[in-house]
Amino acid sequence: MSDLAPVERRLSAALERISQQLERAPAKSAKPSVFGLGARAEAAPDPEQAATIASLREALEKERAANAQLSERVHQVKQRQETTIAQLERRLARLTEQLDLQSLEMLRLKRANSKLIDSNASLRDAQIEAFPDATLINRSISAELEALQAERRAEMAEMEEILAELKPLIAADAR
Repeated sequence: MSDLAPVERRLSAALERISQQLERAPAKSAKPSVFGLGARAEAAPDPEQAATIASLREALEKERAANAQLSERVHQVKQRQETTIAQLERRLARLTEQLDLQSLEMLRLKRANSKLIDSNASLRDAQIEAFPDATLINRSISAELEALQAERRAEMAEMEEILAELKPLIAADAR
């Protein structure tokens, strides 16, 4: 993109030189007669002017070619940028989905741990009173099982995230 400024300056300068040369060139007289009768013979163009005009036309064509190349480069850069943006948007969506999943698993883990803490406290209190209730023991074991399952789901979500990050790397390495 920064290459455009010098090219634009060169193109403007070339166009300015062409317009100056055209202003300096004498205007061709119109032929006053029909079928060339009575028309004055045109003077041969000045070789110096013809060379200048030819060089200016050549410079103009070079600038047009350079401008076309730069336009193509800009188009290619724009396409790459759009592709990169689309890839980043897909990655952002995938990461957002993974974050949501991990947040959900983390919430489940916190709830299960909270239940486990409460049931263990109840079990401790019952033990102090010397008569643990079977339902308290059952509730405690259930809460512990639920906490372990929530922890496992959180670990699975983390593994899924790791695998999702590794898949593109493995695919790129296989190429």
